Amino acid sequence: MSIFSKLFKSKNPSSPRYRLDMAQRICKHHIRYVTENRNGNDDVIGKDGGLNIKDDCLLVFASGTVLFRCRITELEAWDLLSGDGVVLTGPDLENGGAVRTLVVYYVYYR
Repeated sequence: MSIFSKLFKSKNPSSPRYRLDMAQRICKHHIRYVTENRNGNDDVIGKDGGLNIKDDCLLVFASGTVLFRCRITELEAWDLLSGDGVVLTGPDLENGGAVRTLVVYYVYYR
């Protein structure tokens, strides 16, 4: 990262630049588990994986499969207040474009 990109970061969560910066920042984390809210229940849908960028998409890979694939320009992502994970919302290309919200919890390393 250059000094200019650190000084002049986009602060608008709707901008493509902010979304790309966020995707690049979260891709360095390993996944402990992934949950999705179904019928008022937070169900664990995957364990032990990673977040990757391929072409123009963010991929959530866990339990040996791609759980979520979304174009970075359409992705909404924000950190959990605890810093233990991230919430991802967007149209999932793996499931026909249905909008899904996943909570991804990171592996904690000391």
